Amino acid sequence: MNASGFSWALEGRCWLLGHDVPHIGGVVPMRIVSEMRTEPADIVPHLFEGTDPGFHNRCQPGDIIVAGRNFGMGAKMQGYIAMKALGLGLVCESMSFLAYREAIGIGLPVLAGCRFVTQACEQGDVIQVDFKTGRLRNKTCATEYQYDAVPVALQEVLACGGTTAWLRSWWQAQGGQSPKLEDALIKAKP
Repeated sequence: MNASGFSWALEGRCWLLGHDVPHIGGVVPMRIVSEMRTEPADIVPHLFEGTDPGFHNRCQPGDIIVAGRNFGMGAKMQGYIAMKALGLGLVCESMSFLAYREAIGIGLPVLAGCRFVTQACEQGDVIQVDFKTGRLRNKTCATEYQYDAVPVALQEVLACGGTTAWLRSWWQAQGGQSPKLEDALIKAKP
């Protein structure tokens, strides 16, 4: 774990989802997205509300969402904000580029392109995923799988906690002060 609390490896229960889980309606309700909520406390109680009510009360930090093809269809970030706030990780067979970009941009540990991962574990199995190496161990079944790791080009962004945190870190490394992003945006408005 680094200074920001980020860890490349997570270990916890598997929360198994199927294929074609849309972001709106599957991950979070439409009203959360249309109201443009971004505060974790406002979103967390609604994570998987339509498919698994009360999920946020049963999951624990380190647990991993394992999903099939086309996870999180739509370029929305609210569900990823909630997952990160709960300390979860995501492993899926596939997700759109826009959804992947949102998840990494938020700082959610995610492995996409994990072919047949839904067959690697069952709901409730204890699994361990190393997002830097792409290794998934199912501790319940004593099996191990190797997938593509988070691309090297994105590892620093993820380790920093997402795009905004990476940008702040980069700015400080350049010798600049660490302005609040909101202050920079206000100054940039015409």
